[in-house]
Amino acid sequence: MGMAGFAQQDKQFSHFMYDRLSVNPGSAGMADAICATLLYRNQWLGFDGSPKTNLLNVQGPVKLLKGGVGLSVMTDQLGQEKNWFARGSYSYHLGLGGPGTLGVGLSLGIVNKTLGSDWIATDGYLNDIAIPDAGISNTIFDMGAGIYYRIPDKMYVGLSATHLTQGVLTDLNIQMMSHMYVMAGYSYQLNSLWKLQPNLLAKTDLAATQIDVGCTALYNNMFWGGVSYRTADAIIPFLGFQKTVGDKGTNTFKVGMSYDYTTSQLGNHSDGTVELMLNYCFKIIPPEYIQKYKNVRFL
Repeated sequence: MGMAGFAQQDKQFSHFMYDRLSVNPGSAGMADAICATLLYRNQWLGFDGSPKTNLLNVQGPVKLLKGGVGLSVMTDQLGQEKNWFARGSYSYHLGLGGPGTLGVGLSLGIVNKTLGSDWIATDGYLNDIAIPDAGISNTIFDMGAGIYYRIPDKMYVGLSATHLTQGVLTDLNIQMMSHMYVMAGYSYQLNSLWKLQPNLLAKTDLAATQIDVGCTALYNNMFWGGVSYRTADAIIPFLGFQKTVGDKGTNTFKVGMSYDYTTSQLGNHSDGTVELMLNYCFKIIPPEYIQKYKNVRFL
């Protein structure tokens, strides 16, 4: 007898507000700076083979292309299963006659999934034909698209989809299902020292839906702390630090940490989830062009 299984296939991050590129190519280069973001997530501490995920996003504006470009690379391991993807993104930027900019983006890349060769069934039954005897790996083409609107230092909103090609990892009998994302955030200046920054991310594969909603309090544009809630999964406190660096104050360094307190039944067996975030943004400012003028009257 055969059975079909359905589950969300995309990774998740508690620092979702710092990972917009990998799920929405429309956001590529919208920060008007060259930015690199590194995320590390160790999920469900205490489980053997618990998920461990690394993600690197690099992006920046390109005036010649009238938009921005980005690259996302992810590695993920859950027990015998290893996943990785690499996506290149392009976003065409449109000024709408106001303070904001609209990005219309497309991402192209590849997805790889590998199953290890040393699987051991907990009940000792080793003749399951659905489990390959030897390690097996598949790689497929992948595509995503998205739109993203941003008013600098004020708000953002986006709509996107991943795995539009719904490629099939034939040897593994796994099909990548499309995921849709809605993201939004706002920055409210309370006074000269405090900002409130609520953020939301909703994601669905049309079989299951999950929503992350949270709020950050930023003090003196340097320290932040807050809490998020992921529906039917976790309450997530987090804190961080950011610093403006560089001679002209155009570069920014950020570091953040979060802890997922699991609210589902998995919380009875795991010690929660730890996540780290590093971000660095810088602007390339061309040197000032000094004009020289000679006049025969003044030598």
